[in-house]
Amino acid sequence: MVIRHSTPQDLERIMDIYAGARRFMAEHGNPYQWGPTNWPPEALIRADIRAGNSYVCLNDKASVIGTFFFDQGKDIEPTYREITEGAWLDDSPYGVVHRIAGDGSEKGIGTFCINWALSQCGHLRIDTHGNNIVMQNLLRKLGFVRCGIIYVTEDDYPRLAFEKTKPA
Repeated sequence: MVIRHSTPQDLERIMDIYAGARRFMAEHGNPYQWGPTNWPPEALIRADIRAGNSYVCLNDKASVIGTFFFDQGKDIEPTYREITEGAWLDDSPYGVVHRIAGDGSEKGIGTFCINWALSQCGHLRIDTHGNNIVMQNLLRKLGFVRCGIIYVTEDDYPRLAFEKTKPA
């Protein structure tokens, strides 16, 4: 697998992957994270592509099989400034992954994308809905630590906040 920046030509495929991810989440006990709002909207993905923060995961045949948002810096995620029921482990600049989804065609898409993001910055934060057991299990498997609860602007559901710092 390979990661590259998304292009406008990838948009239709990205939106198809998100539609499949919404169905998968609903079928696996998580209908509220993206379903009610048809999240993420196409306008947001277009903006992510323009900003250079949208990425796709390609298989060995160069087909797009996954997508995610990634950015890094100091305090780059406003919703991460306030955390309840815990605390972040590390106050240094970090990377953030949002809107990660795979098409299910291959095992390990999520692992590959998250490990790639961690390799870019060495310190990663990510959040997920309380009903997203699949993502919670993946994050724990990859060595992320649950740090507390954050809230997003898209809805009123609390998100579980996870963090991992790559050993020096």
